[in-house]
Amino acid sequence: MVDENKKQGEILNDRQEADSNEASRSSKSEALTAEEDFGQLREKLELKEKEAKEHYERYLRQVAEVDNFKKRISRDKDDAIRYANEQLIRDILPVIDNLDRAIAHAQGGNGNPLIEGVEMVRKGLLDILHKHGLVPVAAVGEPFDPLKHEAMAQVESDQYEANTVVDEHHRGYVYRDRLLRPALVTVAKASTIKHNKNKSDEVENGSSDD
Repeated sequence: MVDENKKQGEILNDRQEADSNEASRSSKSEALTAEEDFGQLREKLELKEKEAKEHYERYLRQVAEVDNFKKRISRDKDDAIRYANEQLIRDILPVIDNLDRAIAHAQGGNGNPLIEGVEMVRKGLLDILHKHGLVPVAAVGEPFDPLKHEAMAQVESDQYEANTVVDEHHRGYVYRDRLLRPALVTVAKASTIKHNKNKSDEVENGSSDD
C-alpha cells in the first residue's frame, strides 16, 4: 500500500514537474513572441517616423518655394510698375541728342535766338524726364568707368590724366537706378612725348648720379 502511494506521489510529482516545465516553456515562448512583436512594432514606428520627417522636410521646401515665388512675382510686379516708362524715355533720348547737335551747330553762326529757343525746349524736356527718374551720366573729366561709359576712341592728352574721359559724343543716362544707356566717350591715354621726355630725364638723372 505504501509502495502504491509512493508511486502515485512520484507520478503526481512528475506531472507537476511536467506541467511546470510546460508552463515555463509556454511563458518563454510568449515572452519571445512578445519581444518579436515589440521589435516589429519598433521597426514600423521608426519607418513611420522617417516617412513623417521626409514629408515634413518636403513640406518645408514647398513652403519656401512658394514664398520665394510670391516674392519674385511681387518684385517683378514692382519693377514693371517702376520701369513702365523706360522704353518711352529711351525713344525720347535721340530727340535730346538732336537738340544738342542743333545747339552745337548754331553756335558757329549768328543764331543766338535759335540757340536760346532750342536750349529752352531741351531744358524743359530734361526737367520733365528728370521728374520721372532720368539722370545724366557724368562723363568729361571723370575717370573712365566701363559700367557707365563706352569708349569710342583714345587720344593723347596733356590736360587730362590717362584713362580720363576727355570728350562726350552722346550723353549717357540712368533711369532710376538702372543704366539706360552708357555715355559714348573718348578717353585720354598717356602722351608719348611726355613719356619719352620723362624717360630721357630719368636717363640723364641716372648719368649725373654716376
